[in-house]
Amino acid sequence: MTNPVPMRVAIAGEALIDLISETDGRFNPCLGGAVYNLARALARQDMGTLYLNPFSSDKLGQALMQQMVNDGVVLSQPEAIQAVTSLAVVHLNSNGHPSYAFYRDGVADRQVSTAQMNADCSAHAQTLELICTGALALDARDQSVYLPWLMTQKQAGKCMVVDANLRPSVMPDLQTYRKCVHQYLNVADIIKVSDEDLVALEVPGKSPLEKAQHLLNNTHVKLMALTLGADGAWLLSRTEHIYFGKESGMLNIVDTVGAGDSFLAGLLAALGSLKTPDLPLNDLLNSLNDQQAYTCLHHAISSASLCVQARGCVPPTWQQAAEWAAAHPLIKTP
Repeated sequence: MTNPVPMRVAIAGEALIDLISETDGRFNPCLGGAVYNLARALARQDMGTLYLNPFSSDKLGQALMQQMVNDGVVLSQPEAIQAVTSLAVVHLNSNGHPSYAFYRDGVADRQVSTAQMNADCSAHAQTLELICTGALALDARDQSVYLPWLMTQKQAGKCMVVDANLRPSVMPDLQTYRKCVHQYLNVADIIKVSDEDLVALEVPGKSPLEKAQHLLNNTHVKLMALTLGADGAWLLSRTEHIYFGKESGMLNIVDTVGAGDSFLAGLLAALGSLKTPDLPLNDLLNSLNDQQAYTCLHHAISSASLCVQARGCVPPTWQQAAEWAAAHPLIKTP
């Protein structure tokens, strides 16, 4: 059956089960993975989303697959495979901030090829605008798969989105990992990076904003989002305009799992809403005015704010994020 929603986003990367630690020592299994969360969040924001990685035939893989389908994501690889599902053990600190340990050898979501991803994107070439990846897909051990795919899609004129979302604690060779991540960032048109990611990348600068500006000036990125957790977020443009936003009130934070993924989905959905048939997305990025930039930042922050008030990753719909934004004005000064 042909999906009635045009595919606007193709996304590739990890899908896994988060085993989230509870105060009593037990672990609560939750569907997760940054790229998996981003795919769900984009679909829930009314962006036609194509997920390119396969799922396991085991019970966990089928649960991951079913949730994606329920959220409206289209699977380019709907046939389950025999490889097992990835696992992440997640420990939350007193502020609900997660740390991770991953189990990813021989897992289903890594059973993907450059040729297959390019073929699946070609099938939707007329409507695809955004190509997204990040997080565990930036592992140097998978570089030979994902980076050539991105380069092919970039040459086809698509807008490249890379979510740095680093996991340095689980990478065997940090120097190689950093070098690999920088290669991905050099392909990107849009980058999302956190203050912690900038530290892990060893980007020069006295503050997160200075570090983000240094990264902006040393890549070809057109738009960069810098997230600071509860302290808000910045948008930085190639035209040297910068925009800050922060929630005006306190939030009832349950945990921050999926907050960055919901933020990025909100940002991309808001950008997508500004695009017109005669204005390609890459051209839009070069011509954002102040009002448009703040609208996108506000929608992204609102999307993250709704996510952190739920257990695990529960991305909001476009309507929910828009209603939250309308009721909660941004603070625009750091």
